Amino acid sequence: MSTRTVWSQLVGQEPAIETLSAATVRSEAMTHAWLFTGPPGSGRSVAARTFAAALQCSEGSGCGQCSGCTTALAGTHADVHPVVPEGLSISVAEMRSLVQTAARQPTTGRWQIVIISDADRLTEGASNALLKAIEEPPARTVFLLCAPSDHPEDVSVTIRSRCRLVALRTPPPSAIARVLVERDGVDAGDAEWAASVCGGHVGRARRLATDPTARERRAEVLRIPTNTRRLTDAFDCADVLIRAAEADADEESKARDDSEKEELRTAMGADGTGKGTAAAKRSADAAVKQLEKRQKMRATRTQRDTLDLALVDLAGFYRDVLVVAAGQGERELTLNHPDHAEHIRDAARRWEPEAALRRLEAVLACRDAIRWNVKPRIAVESMAAALVG
Repeated sequence: MSTRTVWSQLVGQEPAIETLSAATVRSEAMTHAWLFTGPPGSGRSVAARTFAAALQCSEGSGCGQCSGCTTALAGTHADVHPVVPEGLSISVAEMRSLVQTAARQPTTGRWQIVIISDADRLTEGASNALLKAIEEPPARTVFLLCAPSDHPEDVSVTIRSRCRLVALRTPPPSAIARVLVERDGVDAGDAEWAASVCGGHVGRARRLATDPTARERRAEVLRIPTNTRRLTDAFDCADVLIRAAEADADEESKARDDSEKEELRTAMGADGTGKGTAAAKRSADAAVKQLEKRQKMRATRTQRDTLDLALVDLAGFYRDVLVVAAGQGERELTLNHPDHAEHIRDAARRWEPEAALRRLEAVLACRDAIRWNVKPRIAVESMAAALVG
């Protein structure tokens, strides 16, 4: 398949590409609601955006070159409406507004398309509003929902039953390395290393391959298991994880936040002169306060998502210890962190399997606690205390 088509966006997802491409050219294979599931990093939102581009393609196949394809992939198509929660959930007001927009006839494209990147974050009211639209969809409207495969039940069963399921898989390291080299121009050696340690997460592989800060933060997290021997070490461990998450959130948010505020103030005429400027400034100040509230929610979400990635790395280390302990005589062991194999083997020699399992369960419990809105520092400190020894 040509690398110039929209389908080249999907790494290692050939079965999904076959299903989706068939729907773009055969009406009997098309339906009005789709649910994309898969493990973290499998590319659920990328698959939804790619499918949206193919549906809007003027050639009808996802050529990757026409205006429909390029604008849909860039997020600027007038008839493609992405929903990415800036806070921890998607509200009923936001969903009702979107459903009203989706009910209109397409303006420039072939379909009105709604992409909900985190359908598992819909509130009960938002789910009900979406369900009504899915039950009686307009003729030219398509809903594309994305949810993690480890918690598909977070999307209501009534919505799931009305969607066609597209199950994505974790891309193999070879496919990830290839796309890093061919699409992103990454050095082959860096690409192979990043692909081997990213846990199948294409976006993370790209960042590890190109960002020295991301590599250092990962290394800092993976030093925690062998350096946490006293209770004071546990609190140091908590500080490492929380600081890294906060720094990532600050880096991602700062430039974007300032730009958004400036654009909003300019659009509302806050910096103008002449008659009426006082009223415009008051309106702009009120709008900026609302924007700052949404930005704070977005920063909280970014911090928690970044922290969760660190916890996944940590869980992967303890999983590797258990794998090594169970297969010490085997030559080839598939590790999450092959570049830390020496430390993993050392831990496997020092710890009983029960101790490694206890640590792994503490990390997984911390992830669950944060998912249930326990304060991250409290959850992380509780976990860190269980890692001592």
